[in-house]
Amino acid sequence: MSDYCWCLATPAIEELIREHDELVELSALARTAYRCGDIEALVECCSAITQVLGPHTEVQERGLFPPMAVEFPEKIAILCGEHRRIEAVLAGATDGTAGTDPAWPARVIETLTLLRRHIVKEQEGLFPAALSVLSSEDWELLARIRDRCGQLTA
Repeated sequence: MSDYCWCLATPAIEELIREHDELVELSALARTAYRCGDIEALVECCSAITQVLGPHTEVQERGLFPPMAVEFPEKIAILCGEHRRIEAVLAGATDGTAGTDPAWPARVIETLTLLRRHIVKEQEGLFPAALSVLSSEDWELLARIRDRCGQLTA
């Protein structure tokens, strides 16, 4: 994200960026586990990523994406599709796929690359654009959704 962006001065966006940072750190741990052939650690990393992504995605899809879709419907549809693709592969950590599909670890690594590119799209495009698109009411709704998600994960 550019240094001149006011995104970090907006609490809702600042929290989403903090979660992105956490996802990048967890992805690095997952890549290390993959390189070491430690599938158990890879599963743990994927589970941790999923725990962060659950509320993060809900905040975005229920609060941020709807008003943004009015201005940028194709871009928001792409981001939502990427959410589904990422969730589907990460689900392998808990649905038994990790223990039965030898190709799953490599798909995780591909998915983590997609996740990183997705984060860049949001931080360099979506978040700065949100500053000019969202109304006060949209920001208030986003805050209420965040509060509700925080209560669910606490």
